[in-house]
Formats: sequence, C-alpha cells, structure tokens
Amino acid sequence: MKHLLKMLDLSKEEIIDILNLADQLKYELKHSIPHPHLKGKSLGMIFQKASTRTRVSFETGMYQLGGYPLFLSSSDLQIGRGEPVQDTARVLSRYIDGIMIRTFEQKEVEDLAEYGNIPVINGLTDFAHPCQVLADLMTIREFKGSFDGLKMCYIGDGNNMANSLITGGLKVGMTVSCASPENYRPAKEVLDFAAESDCFTLTSDPKEAAQNADILITDVWASMGQEGESEQRRMAFKGYQINDEIMALANKDALVMHCLPAHREEEITSKVFEEHAKEIFEEAENRLHAQKAVMVKLMG
Repeated sequence: MKHLLKMLDLSKEEIIDILNLADQLKYELKHSIPHPHLKGKSLGMIFQKASTRTRVSFETGMYQLGGYPLFLSSSDLQIGRGEPVQDTARVLSRYIDGIMIRTFEQKEVEDLAEYGNIPVINGLTDFAHPCQVLADLMTIREFKGSFDGLKMCYIGDGNNMANSLITGGLKVGMTVSCASPENYRPAKEVLDFAAESDCFTLTSDPKEAAQNADILITDVWASMGQEGESEQRRMAFKGYQINDEIMALANKDALVMHCLPAHREEEITSKVFEEHAKEIFEEAENRLHAQKAVMVKLMG
C-alpha cells in the first residue's frame, strides 16, 4: 500500500491489517503507552473543504505519533490560485513526508499521488471517504467481535459514504444492502464492483434494505457543496430516515452509525440518534485511531 486514495484500491488483508494496528494504537493511547512511530516526520494537510473531525483527528494523531502536522488551507496555497496540482505535488514531495487532502474532485487526489513521490491520504472527496469507513469498520468489529455473518444496511444518498461503505463492507465479507432513490444511486464504478458479489442488494425501498440488518448507517441528504439542492433533496429523500419503524425491521441488537454531522429529524430521528449515541461517538473517536494506523503504514 503506497497511498490511501479509495476503498476500491485496498485488499481485504490490507484493511484487516490497518484495523489490527488501529486497535493496538487505541489500546496504547488508553494505557498511556507512547508510540512515536513518526518522530521527525511531517504531514501536510490540504483543506479545500472545511472540517471538524478530519482536521482535529489528523492533527492530534500526527502529534501523538511524534510527528508534525502542517495545516494548509487552499486559500493559503498556490493550488488555490491556479497552480497545477502536479506542480504542488512535486514541490511538497521535497519538503514533507506525506500529504492528506480533503477536496472535491477524486482526480485531484489521484494526481497528487501520481506526480508526487510521497504517500497521499484521501481525507474526503465527492467520490470516496476511506478514512471514515476504516473507522466505521473498526467500530463494527469492536461492537460485534467480527464481520462474519453480519448484514450492513446503508440508507440515503449514494454519495462518497455509500461508495466507500459498500466497497469496504463487501471486502471484509459482510452482506451489504443499500437503499437510495433512483436518481441518487452510488457511483457506477462501485456498483460494477458490487455486482460481482452475491452479497449486495440495491433497492429504492429502505424497509426492504433494513430487514434483518445488524448495522444501519446513514448520512446527510445534502453534503458539502450541495446546499443549493437542499429543498429538492429533502423531497427526494422523504422516507429515507432511520427511525423506530426502520429499527423494528432490523435485528434487535443492531448498531446505528453516522459519520456526522447529523441533521436530526431528516436522515435520522433524535430518538434513534440518542439511543445509539454510544456507537456513533465511538465511531467518531475511531477516526483518530484508524487514521493513525494509516499514517504509520504509509509513512512509518
């Protein structure tokens, strides 16, 4: 593994390897065992999309690993003024040991990896959110013990979360169902991958998708950059909500997860959110541990 660009690039073995290291690093942090695996290393963090969890978890994680995080706002970089991404990649490769980028276009992440000669981590694009899904998988395994025999259900927009969850869930051996409206389906590349598995179901009916699920996951109806479509999306996603009715169809001990921020009473009710706050905020914490594992694997 040279980079973390999207879940499609990872093998099952690579995913499990990252999760095992994340578990170890979490244990060490909880028991105040130092782990300065990246002492003397620096990570450039490029943000073209605002962030709470991504910035804080990467910055804190790099510090805990003994390294130095540099926050690079697109408004401060020449990349924000038209410098080609390939030039930025070649310059940064001479200064730092790794790049994390949170941006819109997947191509920008792929270009950084192609033209630079240091590891590139996708902190989020419109196509993929691999760091979040590694944290999600870590959380599922923590609460359920293993992935064997589990059904994961995603309800909502076929966005970067859907793309990455479907891919990651199938790769680790879970059954995956996805409920999205016709015009808001996951990416073709992901559906083509999923079509090779007999453990995947795509439907427009959230109730069908939620049947006997062990994990229910959702995301906001309008992601960053789609605010102008909010009203249109609110109409399209009516009924695509994790609520008591959906929970009654899932298995009794089903987990509920959300990458946050959550818009309560839209994609999830406040009642269900609060009843499952334990796993939702453990999932948020696990961003720190999963990303530290990725950084150690790529930069250590």
